[in-house]
Amino acid sequence: MSEPKGYRVEPFGGNRRMVAASAAVGREENTIHFMTEVDITGPRRLIAEHRERTGESLSLTAYIVTCLARTLEEFPRFNSFRKGSRLIVLDDITINVLFEREIGGEDIPEPVGIQAVNRKTYRQVNDELRTAQQHTGEHLGSATGTAWIRFIPGFLLRTFIQLASRNIGMQKRFGVVGVTAVGMFGSVPMWLTPLTSATITVAVGAIAKRAALVDGDLHEREHLCLTVSFDHDIVDGAPAARFTSRFGELLSSGDELRRLMGDTTEGRDARRTSAST
Repeated sequence: MSEPKGYRVEPFGGNRRMVAASAAVGREENTIHFMTEVDITGPRRLIAEHRERTGESLSLTAYIVTCLARTLEEFPRFNSFRKGSRLIVLDDITINVLFEREIGGEDIPEPVGIQAVNRKTYRQVNDELRTAQQHTGEHLGSATGTAWIRFIPGFLLRTFIQLASRNIGMQKRFGVVGVTAVGMFGSVPMWLTPLTSATITVAVGAIAKRAALVDGDLHEREHLCLTVSFDHDIVDGAPAARFTSRFGELLSSGDELRRLMGDTTEGRDARRTSAST
């Protein structure tokens, strides 16, 4: 009888090779990171109230994406990428959202580009993300029609990603701004430091409970751990700090959710009025 080896060999599949190639390209960028916390007690309360009233669970990630798009509208030059000696500034804002799904028995982050977010409401972003999360394709990229990526030989993946990151068509489709929310489900306060080739990447960490003074009284508040990363070739430290601060203000405000709640309430009241007449 042969002795047990004490280990087993598993294939390092194409999905993992794509993730590794993306990380390798991101490691080459000149990236600066801003780590912060944002009080999202108000927005979380609004989401909970909506769920109690309607039974619908709204996406916090979609809310983050919508607030990020509103911030980018105030900093339009950040919606750009470097192509040689030129800076390509995109008109529409596309935000690439990484969500985790099981493919071939592995949990793989898959990117989905939410296009023209600057021209979409929170409701539209929420519904588009929910549709992408429910996708059941068997291959990486099937949610976005890019499943052909799996046919690229492993030794060419890194070159392909480098070329795609400088291609105007690809950047218009998938965006130069990314959001990854895989750290949101952590049970302790945590921040992520992403390896990224995007101009701006928002890495969403866990929600931490903090004691804070509100109108002179001590209350428990929910703080979202965030890392906002910038391509330092395009964005300097001071503008990046202003961007991060404004992004935090919009996240804390809950305004995008209140707009949705207002539309929902007005629609319900209109239906009641119509029924009564």
